[in-house]
Amino acid sequence: MSLGIYRDALEEEIRFLAGHAEPRIIVAEDEEQVDKLLNLEEAIPSVTAIIYTDARGMKKYDDPRLISIDELEARGQRVLDADPGMWDRMVDETDGADVAVLCTTSGTTANPKLAEWTGNAFLGHAAAYLRADPHGPEDEYVAVLPLSWVMEQMYSVAWSFLARMKVNFPEDAQTLMKDLREIGPTFVLLSPRVWESIAADVRARIMDTQPWKRRIYNWGLAQGLRTLDKGAHSAAADLLLFRHLRDRLGFSRLKSAATGGAAMGPDTFRFFQAMGLPLKQIYGQTEALGAYAIHRASDVDYETVGYPMPGCELAIRAPDIEGVGEILCRHPNMMPGYYRNPEASAESFTEDGWFQTGDAGYLTEKGHLVVIDRIKDLATTSVGARFSPQFIENKLKFSTYVAEAVILGKDLPYLSAIICIRYPIVSKWAEERRISFTTYSDLASRSEVYELLRGEVERVNATLPPQQRIARFILLYKELDADDGELTRTKKIRRGVITEKYADIIGHIYAGDAHVDIDTVIHFQDGSKQRVVTTLAIETLRDLPGTQKKETKVA
Repeated sequence: MSLGIYRDALEEEIRFLAGHAEPRIIVAEDEEQVDKLLNLEEAIPSVTAIIYTDARGMKKYDDPRLISIDELEARGQRVLDADPGMWDRMVDETDGADVAVLCTTSGTTANPKLAEWTGNAFLGHAAAYLRADPHGPEDEYVAVLPLSWVMEQMYSVAWSFLARMKVNFPEDAQTLMKDLREIGPTFVLLSPRVWESIAADVRARIMDTQPWKRRIYNWGLAQGLRTLDKGAHSAAADLLLFRHLRDRLGFSRLKSAATGGAAMGPDTFRFFQAMGLPLKQIYGQTEALGAYAIHRASDVDYETVGYPMPGCELAIRAPDIEGVGEILCRHPNMMPGYYRNPEASAESFTEDGWFQTGDAGYLTEKGHLVVIDRIKDLATTSVGARFSPQFIENKLKFSTYVAEAVILGKDLPYLSAIICIRYPIVSKWAEERRISFTTYSDLASRSEVYELLRGEVERVNATLPPQQRIARFILLYKELDADDGELTRTKKIRRGVITEKYADIIGHIYAGDAHVDIDTVIHFQDGSKQRVVTTLAIETLRDLPGTQKKETKVA
């Protein structure tokens, strides 16, 4: 069985996964990853060998468990030279019904569970997926996402087994966009966070161009969105704007593009659709071996995640009067259970084999699946207004200036937001206006930045029903970080962690205070620390129930 671990996982995360799965062999890329394993020492007693693939910096170690990939291959070759039939016998002894892969769930509320995938199910579901979204040997795919993620396992491994498509790898995360343009892929899968980042980068670059270029961009985008709403594409906008954008981004040859793993805001989705990208939403879970719902090429609805794939069934349990209930799924290639967790396995499936996703949604008249939010995250204010935090957060994150947002309001009198600025873009915006600042925390506290973000929040509020509009917001002094437990490794918000960690800030927001004083220490992954002492304003956008609006002052 293989088990992928995210390369940015901290030692505590590795300790949990290695302790639970008890691996015998770990393959580590380089010195940085090897250091994590050696620091754990006796905490991972099951590990008998650590294979490293990059030999730079490894000569100083003398741990007997360390083996270079070259040495491993040489050992294997010596064995095969002595017994040429061993490989064929080992293949003959395998059983497709055995568990082949352990894949971590996202772990939004606790430590991740390990979903078991059999070899038959892995390839069987890949075949069903390829019937819904065909690919072949002529296709070029760029593997952007970590192999630990469910969908990257499906695309880079199972799909390449069956479709023989070419899998390309970026040289480095920083060279991704350059590599995309060089490769010219015909198919890409990017997480919503990456698509959002690309969209924000496009808008940021347009801010730096000459006025006549900005006018062309604004006209072309508006024209593209108008024609998209009519079910068509604007030839004029494509000629003047979009074909150049696709070329600069490396998307000129795209025949298929997908996003999944988290919800994408409809504004971001429409942006790329207007650009002419064949973007589709996909939806699924690790327990179901990834996606099982996808848009059809001729029927893309940005408010939905499409139809079930061949052989996959969907159902809505206990729908309310609007048809909203828990999404259930079933197909022949589900996981048999969670590794070493029979209790959770039993709780995840109904007696007749439906997987209980924990997501709220409904089916449209056309049969499209609409996913609203996690059932446990759907909330109601103390005055009875129902809302989906994720839906509003995604609208905020379409802004060029918003990196992350958390919507608050469950059992409280009104909605508020904790917002993280997109530092590279906001800092550029501030420099152009000669606004002085030193750090992220300093920039986030500036009154000019608050005024900028106020406009972005009000733009989103204008698209929401009155009961779901944001009444107050604060710009957080730091970015949300998976290393701090605030996000999962797939960049999903851990609401429980944030509610507990920032309870003092939340208390000031709902007390009607005009500001909150911050004196805290940020711990970085390299062991360094930074003390943050600042005062953050709490911006008020409308009158608050039971309080008087206080004047906002920023230190």
